[in-house]
Amino acid sequence: MSRHDHFPRHDPARCEAAREATDALAEDWRAEDTCPGGLIAAMDALADAPPAAAIDALLPWLADIGWLHARLAAALTLIAADPFARPPLRLVGGGDGPCGLVLAERGAIRLSLLLQPFAAGAADPATASFRAGAAAIRILAGGSARLRRHRIVGAAARPTFTAAGAGCCESDPPQPLSKDMILRLDTAREAITLVGASGDLLLLDLAVHPPSSLPVQTYDIASGRLVHVASARRDASFRQMALALLGAFGRRDAGPLFVEATLDDDFAARWSAMRQLVALDPAAARAPLAAMAAADPHPEVRAAAGATLALYPSFCAAKDAHAPDDRPAADARI
Repeated sequence: MSRHDHFPRHDPARCEAAREATDALAEDWRAEDTCPGGLIAAMDALADAPPAAAIDALLPWLADIGWLHARLAAALTLIAADPFARPPLRLVGGGDGPCGLVLAERGAIRLSLLLQPFAAGAADPATASFRAGAAAIRILAGGSARLRRHRIVGAAARPTFTAAGAGCCESDPPQPLSKDMILRLDTAREAITLVGASGDLLLLDLAVHPPSSLPVQTYDIASGRLVHVASARRDASFRQMALALLGAFGRRDAGPLFVEATLDDDFAARWSAMRQLVALDPAAARAPLAAMAAADPHPEVRAAAGATLALYPSFCAAKDAHAPDDRPAADARI
């Protein structure tokens, strides 16, 4: 039975009191953060600053975390007064990765408190990811883990990212990790993983990731090879997740949405949409796939589309042989 089964929905006075307490705390934090010298005010002032400069200016909030202790104490006081009260802190992450709280966010700048729970027998990270921007990470609890640094080397200096020119990933041997150390990263070229943990990891993570044409790049640590790229734009990522869900539900009526996404400015988003459309409805995908093979501005997307088009006769035959009967579907919207 979940604690939510006991939520006092039939006690409007208690619910209203909890909401008022949450709103009051949120207003206190908002006033504190937006006043001169506050965290949000500082982030707003750095909206157009280069990522490294923004990190430099915001490091005092990582170096002195008295404000964080006070904020968490206030949140716990709110919960102590009523276990069903919800502190005004946004949750982030979950699943197999880190989870935590967004402490402040403005544009491309986000400050988060992240927890990686210890799982006995869990494997160390096999990949490292890189994206344009910068970060600073303070280790609040190291869980006896060791630090491994990774960097991209040999990347070709080209105006358009290509997998062929992406370079490779070099990784250092694991090094001791100390509590309260602050790590600075140029996240387009540098990444870290934490290995060998025997307890929970707690990190204060300051990240600046402005919109970029450079995709998020994931490398296999063992081989150093690039294994995956994805759009670095948040809107494109959300759209890809929504299209993947429609594809999983077999929503062929959503075909026009996939076709529209194949015209996105981001090459990774374009190819992701096309792959999903081919899997969902090969017949509807054929014409836009041919157009992509002929004229997509990215050379590797053109090549991938052409290779897929060449496989079409055998692929379509296999797809049709296993296709279920068509059924009417409701209008699809994202």
